[in-house]
Amino acid sequence: MKTTADWKAQAKRLMRAELKRRDLSYADLAVRMESIGLKVNDRTIANKIATGSFSAVFFIQVMEAIGVKNLPLDTGD
Repeated sequence: MKTTADWKAQAKRLMRAELKRRDLSYADLAVRMESIGLKVNDRTIANKIATGSFSAVFFIQVMEAIGVKNLPLDTGD
């Protein structure tokens, strides 16, 4: 059974993989998030992703900002 740490790690891997797939930096993401009406700097983004401690709302906002329409949840675990 997965622990909370396992779930956080999976969420972090999913987000990083989608950013990498689109060749986007955290600074790029900050600009894209601003375009959907959210003000967040790249350092804040980096900290949230590094810890894996972000809300489902933040996760969905990021996916929306980078244009993810479908997301496979399999991360090779």
